[in-house]
Amino acid sequence: MTFNTAAITHRRTAEARLNGVDWAKVHADLDAQGWAILTKLLTHAETNALGGLYHQKEGFRSHVIMARHGFGRGEYKYFSYPLPPLIQDLRVAAYPYLAPIANQWHARMGKVARFPDDHAAFLQRCHQAGQMRPTPLLLEYGPEDYNCLHRDLYGEQVFPLQIAILLDQPGTDFTGGEFVMTEQRPRMQTRAMVLPLQKGDAAIFAVNSRPMKGVRGDYQVKLNHGVSKLYSGKRRTLGVIFHDAV
Repeated sequence: MTFNTAAITHRRTAEARLNGVDWAKVHADLDAQGWAILTKLLTHAETNALGGLYHQKEGFRSHVIMARHGFGRGEYKYFSYPLPPLIQDLRVAAYPYLAPIANQWHARMGKVARFPDDHAAFLQRCHQAGQMRPTPLLLEYGPEDYNCLHRDLYGEQVFPLQIAILLDQPGTDFTGGEFVMTEQRPRMQTRAMVLPLQKGDAAIFAVNSRPMKGVRGDYQVKLNHGVSKLYSGKRRTLGVIFHDAV
């Protein structure tokens, strides 16, 4: 795939920009609500370069039209390996910050699986389980498009956190199209949450479930995510999922 490297020349490396994040606050937000926002993770030049990849023919392993599968309206493409450098760097650099949170969550939820310190070791585990296909993707929505609530589960191996980065500016490039999450606690009504994303912001959020502190200890709550109906313009998103697919 041809990647517009000029748009990211002389920029901070993914590792450097993630090192500047207040990870204690991210961890606290994830524990409290199942999501956290990293503001201005990518520059506008980087978001424009990534969004421009969508209509290239090379570099993707599959193209999904949501309406054909009952997923909503809109479309998305999964990248093939090798990933574009910026996406590869973000995936590798973010993982070590998220793995300790993921391990703590699994311990609190009574799950046996623990995650290694580096992403390559985790991918090896995925590949040994038959999950060989890359999962980072680009999504594109136009007027009247939406994404039904869902979870990104692709096999037995699941990393419990993922990242979505908004590549267009709300109110300027599109209207509507809010990133929505729902949380279902036992014996309670569903809670809806709208994440306040701007262009270049990244949402870190629970893939499937998260621990919740109760009066008798921790328990699991289920989460889903989706996108509300777009009214005008175009909305594109980069999704960074850390487990690979069957």
